[in-house]
Amino acid sequence: MDKTQQSRKTNLFIILSAIFLTNAILAEIIGVKIFSAEKTMGINPVNWTFFGEYVLDFNLTAGVVIWPVVFITTDIINEYFGKKGVRKISFITAGLIAYVFLVISVVTVLVPAEFWIEVNGQTPSGESFDIDYAFNTIFRQGLGIIIGSLTAFLLGQLVDVFVFQKLRAVTGHRMIWLRATGSTLVSQFIDSFVVLGIAFYVFGNWSLSQIVAVGIINYIYKFTIAVILTPLLYLGHGLIDRYLGKELSEEMMKEASADRSFL
Repeated sequence: MDKTQQSRKTNLFIILSAIFLTNAILAEIIGVKIFSAEKTMGINPVNWTFFGEYVLDFNLTAGVVIWPVVFITTDIINEYFGKKGVRKISFITAGLIAYVFLVISVVTVLVPAEFWIEVNGQTPSGESFDIDYAFNTIFRQGLGIIIGSLTAFLLGQLVDVFVFQKLRAVTGHRMIWLRATGSTLVSQFIDSFVVLGIAFYVFGNWSLSQIVAVGIINYIYKFTIAVILTPLLYLGHGLIDRYLGKELSEEMMKEASADRSFL
């Protein structure tokens, strides 16, 4: 492999890792906001009833808006750099997410400056507003949510790479959609229930039936998005193959399949 090919290979991993890491961390931070998917699209809530007691709508965390980028990037890294590449960036990202939560927990206990409270003491409509309380409420998350989120993230990534490699062993370089979508559907099924179970059952007061009900809603969304975004996966592959060149692209996928990546 010449210097140009090695440089392109390294640059590709850096770019994909940056996209993965940025979106994973950002999704964790903005995930505190819950939004109504139905009302955002201008339709009425579905009002589905589970177990005869829970009425649920598609109320989702804001993090799911960009989490599909993580799905796609995971599969592309897996395709060209194998399970070593996915594991490496996953553990790095988990460590940085923990670091972000640690920093947030520190800054939220800092005593706010008086002038900052005063100049931001009113909303545009003239109502009283406590910006320090709002800041802390938005950024601070409970220990259960943090542990559940990190555990679900790592477990989901490890399951994703395992299923992806098993499917690739069967499909070879064909049927990208099958191994990408299949691995995402399995890993996100686990992720959907692990984060809820740890955050709201182990550390909270939800019942198992409520965990199952909310988990189903979350998984339906992820299942749908994974299927819808399949064309973007092919687009990403096409752009990367064009950047790498046919020879290098095929070589990297062969190495990734045999778990002989440079990583």
